[in-house]
Amino acid sequence: MSARLELLDRFDVRIAIIGGGVMGCTTALALADRGLDAVVLERAVPGAEASSAAAGVLGAQVELHGSEADLNLFVRARDGWAAWAGALREATGIDVGYRVSGVLRVARADREGIELEREVGWQAGHGLRASLLDASRAREVEPELATNIAGAAYFPDDAQVDPSTLLRALMALLARSARVTVRSGATVHRLLVERDRCVGVGLDDGELRADATVLAAGSWSSLVAGLPTDLPAVRPIRGQIVVLDERPPRVKTIVFGAGGYLVPRGDGRVVCGSTMENAGFRKEVTAAGMHAVLSAVLACVPSLGRAQVAGMWSNFRPRVDSDRALVGRSPLPGLLLATGHYRNGILLSKVTADAVAQEALSLLSVTP
Repeated sequence: MSARLELLDRFDVRIAIIGGGVMGCTTALALADRGLDAVVLERAVPGAEASSAAAGVLGAQVELHGSEADLNLFVRARDGWAAWAGALREATGIDVGYRVSGVLRVARADREGIELEREVGWQAGHGLRASLLDASRAREVEPELATNIAGAAYFPDDAQVDPSTLLRALMALLARSARVTVRSGATVHRLLVERDRCVGVGLDDGELRADATVLAAGSWSSLVAGLPTDLPAVRPIRGQIVVLDERPPRVKTIVFGAGGYLVPRGDGRVVCGSTMENAGFRKEVTAAGMHAVLSAVLACVPSLGRAQVAGMWSNFRPRVDSDRALVGRSPLPGLLLATGHYRNGILLSKVTADAVAQEALSLLSVTP
C-alpha cells in the first residue's frame, strides 16, 4: 500500500467543514461534485445565522465602488447565478428567488451625484452596463422613488436571491448526497494540529480527523482555537433588517440610498436594511437600529410608510480588516479558508465554493 493510502486510512473523513451556512453548504456540494466526502459541522441549525438573515442582493456593480481588484470576480459571480439558480430548481423543485431586478443607487444631494457620476463613468469604461439618470428618468425605472431625489446610478444587471429558500434548496441537495453528512449541534472548539499540519477538529464529544479542514464559520471563524497567528481576524459586524409587506406590491427595483437599502421580493415583501455596527456578538434589534433603517428607506421610497411591518431581526456580517475575504489555502497546511466575505457572502458563495473545492483536489492530489 502506498504511503498516501496509509495516510488516508488514518482519517475519519476526507474534508471537515466548520460552519453550515450558505458558504459551508455550497462548499460541501462542490466537494461532493468532485468526488470528495465531507462532513459539515454546524454548532446550531444549518443556515440559521447570517446566511438566512441576509438580504440576498447580488450587487456585483452596486458594491464595486471603483475596486479594480473585485471587478472580474464580482461580475463573474453574479453572472453565474442564473445557471446555478436554475440547476437548484431543477434538482430540488425549489425556486430560490433569483431575479434580475436591477439596482438604483439614489443621490439626494449634488455631492452624492458627483460620486455616482464618477462610479458610472468608471464602470462604463470597463464595459459594464451602468447609467447616470436624472430624477425624472430614475422615477421612470422606479415610479415609487421620492420626488426630491437628485438622481441615481442604475445598474440593470444586478440581481437578487431569497437566502431562506436558497438554504432550503441547499439542504435538500445535501440530504440526498451520499458524500455529505451534516451534523447539527457540533461545536468546533479547536483545530487538531500535528507536525505543523491541520489534521481535523476537536468537538464537544471528541475529535474528528480529516485529510483537510475548511473554515467557513463566518463571523465566528476567529473563535476557533489553533488558527495560524498570522491569519487576519474575522470580526462580526451587526446588521439589523426590517421586512415590510406592501399590498399590492408596487416597488419593483432594488434601491440603495445613504445609510440603507430596500429589496422588493415581488410578492409584497420588501427587505429593508441595514445597519453596520461594531456590537460584538450582541444579536439585538434596537430602537435606534430600526429608526436608522426605516428613515433611510422611507427617504428613498416614502410610499413604504403605509406598509405593514412583517418582521425584524439582526445578525452578523463577517468582516476582515483588510476587506479581503479569506479564500483558499491558509498559512497552516491542511486548512482551507472560505470566510470573511462581509456584505457579499451570498454573491460570492458559489465561486468561493468552487475555488475551495479545486484547492482541496490539489491539496489531496486527487484527480476528479
